Amino acid sequence: MDSTTLKVGDKAPDWTLSGTDGDVHLADFQGQKNVVLLFYPLDFSPVCSLQLPSYQARKPEFDQRDTEIFGISTDSKWSHKAFSDQLGLEYQLLSDYQRQVSEAYGVLRPEGFTNRAVFVIDKAGIVRHVSVTNPGQQPDQNEVMNVLETL
Repeated sequence: MDSTTLKVGDKAPDWTLSGTDGDVHLADFQGQKNVVLLFYPLDFSPVCSLQLPSYQARKPEFDQRDTEIFGISTDSKWSHKAFSDQLGLEYQLLSDYQRQVSEAYGVLRPEGFTNRAVFVIDKAGIVRHVSVTNPGQQPDQNEVMNVLETL
């Protein structure tokens, strides 16, 4: 994690990104729902193909905690659509094709794709959890659930 990565307590930078089911604006969730952002390196890569379905499997738990999940990578929305369909995801994958959101959150790698990272943003738009791992590692989902329990 480099020094420009957002930290717990920071205000989450706002954004609008194209998703598999249309545009998503982070500010639309303020006062409504918590948001979990799953930054991941690339569609169709081995670890991503395991990580994203593991969140889908726990979607009812996220729903119970008033939480919306979004996967974000620098791939195109068309690649996301094919990947999402293949994995059977019910949450949207968002395209940060311009890499502005990945840069704002401090997770863009020099190679042009993102680190694997999880951000939990509360209903007030404040970052409550940050986990950044190497592309080959999955972040601990139980940590995310524990943070959501406190919100």
